[in-house]
Amino acid sequence: MVMSDEMWILISFLVFMLFFAGVGIASIRVKKDTTDDYLVAGRGMHPALAALSAVSTWNSGYMFIGFIGFIFLQGYSAIWIAVVSTIGQLVAWIWLYKYIQKEGQERNLRSLSSLVSSKKGAPEAKLAAILSVFFLAIYAAAQLTAGGVALNSMLGWSEITGILIGFVLVVAYCYAGGIRASIWTDAAQSSVMIVGSTILCIVALGEVGGFSGLHDRLTEIDSTMVNVYPSGLKFGVTLWIAAFFLGGLGVAGQPQVVSRVMTLNDDSDRKQAMVWFFVWQTPFIALMFIIGLACRAIFEGTLSADEAESGLPMLAQSLDPILGGVILASIFAATMSTADSQVLACTAAITDDIKPEWSQDHGKTKTVTMVIAAFATAISLVGQQFPGFGDSVFALVVFAVYGLGGIFVPLILIRMAGYEPDSKHTTSMMIAALLGVLVWTVLGFGEYVFPSVPGMGAAFAVHFAYCAKRDQSNSYPFGRVKIPTNQIFAVGASLALIFVVVGLETSYQQLAPDNDSSSTPDPDSMWNLTVEGEWIEIDETILISDGATETFYFDVPSDVISFFFMIVYEETNEVGVSTVCDDIETNHDISELSPEFNNGAGISDLSGKFCGMNFLGEFSTVPNFAENDTYENHTKHIERLQVEKQDSSLAINVKIDVDRGTPLNGDSGEEVSINYMYYRYISHTLTQIE
Repeated sequence: MVMSDEMWILISFLVFMLFFAGVGIASIRVKKDTTDDYLVAGRGMHPALAALSAVSTWNSGYMFIGFIGFIFLQGYSAIWIAVVSTIGQLVAWIWLYKYIQKEGQERNLRSLSSLVSSKKGAPEAKLAAILSVFFLAIYAAAQLTAGGVALNSMLGWSEITGILIGFVLVVAYCYAGGIRASIWTDAAQSSVMIVGSTILCIVALGEVGGFSGLHDRLTEIDSTMVNVYPSGLKFGVTLWIAAFFLGGLGVAGQPQVVSRVMTLNDDSDRKQAMVWFFVWQTPFIALMFIIGLACRAIFEGTLSADEAESGLPMLAQSLDPILGGVILASIFAATMSTADSQVLACTAAITDDIKPEWSQDHGKTKTVTMVIAAFATAISLVGQQFPGFGDSVFALVVFAVYGLGGIFVPLILIRMAGYEPDSKHTTSMMIAALLGVLVWTVLGFGEYVFPSVPGMGAAFAVHFAYCAKRDQSNSYPFGRVKIPTNQIFAVGASLALIFVVVGLETSYQQLAPDNDSSSTPDPDSMWNLTVEGEWIEIDETILISDGATETFYFDVPSDVISFFFMIVYEETNEVGVSTVCDDIETNHDISELSPEFNNGAGISDLSGKFCGMNFLGEFSTVPNFAENDTYENHTKHIERLQVEKQDSSLAINVKIDVDRGTPLNGDSGEEVSINYMYYRYISHTLTQIE
């Protein structure tokens, strides 16, 4: 028996998942059955392992699914989030992580929420822990959703099935060896991720004709795709770019990543881990960027905007099935390992700050882990019912990342500078950041500026307001780091900032695509529409006895855009001195046919003598259209091409009444054939006529 590609993908997927599981099990041999080892690996993790784990934890399903979808839609302008956020991460590793590692070591901290207060379990630490759980549960839900998307795209499994499988694996990872098992498996997955991404990148570039072919294809699809600036930024390009830097800086506000830093023994380990992180992270981002662009070039007309996050899994399907299984395993395992890291970070926040009395109870710690994993799974499942946000990996990650960054990074910065705000001060900053992110997101402004700006901006605004009300001796907003009073420095810094802002905004006005012309071409402009598909022909023959009625049943797949029927019968069974065409009667039932098939002639019923080939009718989702037409008309046709519909069916009932020419004739019935032809949509190309 020859196995299908899907079966080979599944086998390869399972083999690599077992490999990752084996790595996690191996970690159990060196673990200690303590809460400290469970949450921070006894602060003795090797820098390379911690760094590779940080790469896998930070990127995971967001990079494979969400980031690819973002690049698919944005084109070249997505380079800003890749480059600028990486700079922000570098700043975080150099300065913020140094402080975090030192404080964690000296104060024996295991959670980021403990860092924003002078002691564990303080009111501000409890609030920080609650907010951590809220955002991390959403973040973990995004990982589970990403795993479901990957399994759905490559194996056809429902996303809900993928989410539930992810839940089981997350709990297994956590229970097996805590953060040590998570880090070991992350490191193995990082290695597979970079190899798999390299293979995909090579394949993708080969499909589009290299870098020049990729550029030409994107230009042909939409000229805005090859512009480094997006169109229609309501608040200017400076804030748009600044948001990415703050987002990268906000990695220091991600408990699941910070927990890796807390597993390091000293500052020397942190420096080594930083080098390992960027040596691994930088090429990975570059590969993902190229793959995302290639997905747009390859799947234009096949994937809609809502399906953009399926780009990489679909590309992986073009590989050898075994390699496809490797990619699927990488995506799925990476999402799960990130999810378990987030669940463990929630566990640390709850047991150290919300319920400190549980901090040394290993049994209760694991129970908390189970509850948090179930909570994240519930969010992911509910999100499937809210298309556009709850099921979007990118939207969920953006909301969680910038929410956490806005809450924690301002507090870390001022505490690192030597300013120790009291409980009321800290709480007010966190609430302001939360409200800033929530209001910005609800208003829909995240499309123009990611919510890191309003989140951190609101927190710092509250901080400066508190400082202004204090006595002169405590008024320095940055503690021991005083604001320079040198006029030359102040003027120079101000002029430099003005120069950067003016330069960016001027270049944006000059280079950015016009919002009206880029997003919507002239509706009266002439374009050529070429549709690619395939014709499928099916013949079905039934022997119908005299006076009997037989039914032809036809399944109509969801990707069919048109089909038609021919009915054929001859005098095949008549015996006697003469032949007479028999009476045929047909009627049809379209009650189970998708309502989108509302174009075409429909089906005509026959009643009479119709020997030979007879056209019954046709159905279509798309009316007849000219290849050369206006952009507006083509847009309507494309909408009909891509209309979502379910698999459906129809039935045609056929009755034969024998008509004997003479008393000597005999006729028992006829062989009746129905020829069924349908056209399956594959892709389309829309090009402007010069």
